Amino acid sequence: MNDAIAGMLKRYDCKSLSDHVLALREILQEIALLGLWRSKFFEKAAFYGGTSLRLLHGQDRFSEDLDFSLLFPIKGFDLSLYSNALQKELAAFGFDVQVDNRPKTAGSAIQSAFLKANTLSQLLVIQATPMYLQRMHREQVLKIKIEVDTDPPPGFDTETRFILLPIQFAVRVYELPDLFAGKMHAILCRRWKNRSKGRDWYGLVWYATHQPRLHITHLEQQMRQTGHWTKDGPPSPGDLNQLIENAIENLNVDQVRKEVEPFVKNPMNLEIWSHLFFRELVKKIQVI
Repeated sequence: MNDAIAGMLKRYDCKSLSDHVLALREILQEIALLGLWRSKFFEKAAFYGGTSLRLLHGQDRFSEDLDFSLLFPIKGFDLSLYSNALQKELAAFGFDVQVDNRPKTAGSAIQSAFLKANTLSQLLVIQATPMYLQRMHREQVLKIKIEVDTDPPPGFDTETRFILLPIQFAVRVYELPDLFAGKMHAILCRRWKNRSKGRDWYGLVWYATHQPRLHITHLEQQMRQTGHWTKDGPPSPGDLNQLIENAIENLNVDQVRKEVEPFVKNPMNLEIWSHLFFRELVKKIQVI
């Protein structure tokens, strides 16, 4: 096994097949970021979303996707041009991963691709415990979705953060108040099959606890872009409080708790979740 990969594995305490798969996914994510850095991707785009929070700010929830935003709209931007760089970087560390570029949906500003690999084969690369590999279906596929917003709402700032393994490299990422604005937009406006997402509410807990500053102007721009805010000026404190209260009132706490449990190290931390808990939690938010 590659020495750098061995060093990355030391961060994980893998005691189950699920632990090994989560560790493998995260290692592939970091190598993919390295490949994008080598290909100058971060001169045009910034990292955001749950995986950025996990890898660059230490959130303890595992995250599945790699989400990016162009710094400004670029005519003719093509995510598929980075496919070779991604595959080459992953292969250099012993991983056989294919890049499956998806056609852009008509009217959508999102370009997407999937990193796809045979899970069992890649677990062999990281020398997962044989007793766990026996439980793995030979044809199981591991997928990591990559998305780039080519028409980002304005009003965000970025900073440079560093990843130290498998080598030292730099990643451009949204600043935390703007990341929080994105998470708040998801809480207020996103619905998946008419359900809230557990990862969004887990993110809210993290921000309120570790970095409660919320960039209201960027939240406003995101809500305008999706048609969820049409009034003049940004939401006032009263507007924001009412929007959050509506989201909490309609929240199925049991459903979001169950959804996020597989990605959390200690699910017992979710037992305190309730409508009252979230109402008290949002009092910590600092609008800037």
